[in-house]
Amino acid sequence: MKPFRWLTFVLLGAMPCLALAADIDGSALPLWWGIPFAGILLSIAVMPLLAPIFWHHHFGKVAAAWGLLFLAPFALTFGPGMAWVSLVHALLAEYLPFVILLTALFTVAGGIYIRGNLHGSPALNTTLLALGAVLASFMGTTGASMLLIRPLIRANDNRVHKAHVVIFFIFIVSNVGGSLTPLGDPPLFLGFLKGIDFFWTLAHIFPETLFMLLVLLALFYAIDSWFYRHREEMLPRDPTPDTRSIGFDGKVNFALLGMVVALVLLSGFWKSPVVFNIAGTDVGLPGIVRDVGLLIVTGLSLWLTPKSVHDSNQFGWAPMQEVAKLFAGIFLTIIPVIAMLKAGVDGPFGAIVSAVTRPDGSPDPAMYFWATGILSSFLDNAPTYLVFFNTAGGDPATLMTTMAPTLAAISAGAVFMGANTYIGNAPNLMVKAIAEDRGVKMPSFFGYMLWSFGILVPLFVLITFIWFR
Repeated sequence: MKPFRWLTFVLLGAMPCLALAADIDGSALPLWWGIPFAGILLSIAVMPLLAPIFWHHHFGKVAAAWGLLFLAPFALTFGPGMAWVSLVHALLAEYLPFVILLTALFTVAGGIYIRGNLHGSPALNTTLLALGAVLASFMGTTGASMLLIRPLIRANDNRVHKAHVVIFFIFIVSNVGGSLTPLGDPPLFLGFLKGIDFFWTLAHIFPETLFMLLVLLALFYAIDSWFYRHREEMLPRDPTPDTRSIGFDGKVNFALLGMVVALVLLSGFWKSPVVFNIAGTDVGLPGIVRDVGLLIVTGLSLWLTPKSVHDSNQFGWAPMQEVAKLFAGIFLTIIPVIAMLKAGVDGPFGAIVSAVTRPDGSPDPAMYFWATGILSSFLDNAPTYLVFFNTAGGDPATLMTTMAPTLAAISAGAVFMGANTYIGNAPNLMVKAIAEDRGVKMPSFFGYMLWSFGILVPLFVLITFIWFR
């Protein structure tokens, strides 16, 4: 990440006045400003296939290169001040809160070890996925994913075919399961901050969520049973011996996990007039308290968790480092894409925004579902949710009542379709990285999309015809 650091000092010395910079006018940006974002996505998709060794050792440099390819021309075109403010905003308002929360959940969940040997039968695997789906709406998709992915992989470490277990885990636990409360997924939490009632999504997209979960769990059980019946499926020797009773080590981390949830909730409920303006970015006191608290929780987990627990969990920082480096490039190169999207009908993506409105001027829930979902598959689903939330009027009272089908479509699209790609939701890439770190041969970027498009898209079509017509 040294190129980022070098450019930061250059911009700091070149800018005459930070406070004069304004938001980017997305309507004035041509589409080619999105090339660096498309480039980093293609790199994530293609380079592990074409140059796996190079990618394994240099993916951070690749992400930094795409970031510089956006930031340097942007500084030359709009001035160092605007480039600096955009960089600081992406860092303070989006990237650092994201990576701090992810690090806290990764660390705390990594300090909980389920001892004993769970045997990965179809029934047990399906039960763990169902449990994860329930937990996801109350401790977040990231928290539930980090808590359960390691024991699930260990339960199946004596099986030949394991990738499908992780793929369905991403579908169910890392995405669909987090659709019922604002704690489940960032776009819903953003809606909560905008005035949507805490239990609104539970009341209005529960049928869609239940349909998705029941069908996915049934499909998984059928596929897993098919693999399980193969004579060569079980390895001659189980890497996890049956020598210890089932139980938990590192129990203190359950309390720390509760602290993480409490800190996130606190930042949503607490309204403070104290705001610090840093290079044009407002940083509120609740956000600072949350992030500092999460860093303290992370430190406490590392301090209080016995080394033997981390050793048993094969805890390491490689998956976290991969996600942090890749998303640094994504959060930077996505700046102009989000600006163009926020420009609405006046921006380069005006056709997409206008497509969600019927000829008579009324909103089309089906189009809101698909437009929000498709963009959430490749962009950050939180700002995508906000764009279409505002396109639908932005008034929470109206959206929760007369326009409830539209808000339900936006909410379901943002959460459900984050499962379409590895980068659609932050836990997806984290789960993939942990699985690969444990020796599971995961499909490529496009290979994963074959699974998601073959299984999820037909379900989304059914949801459209049943609920969002």
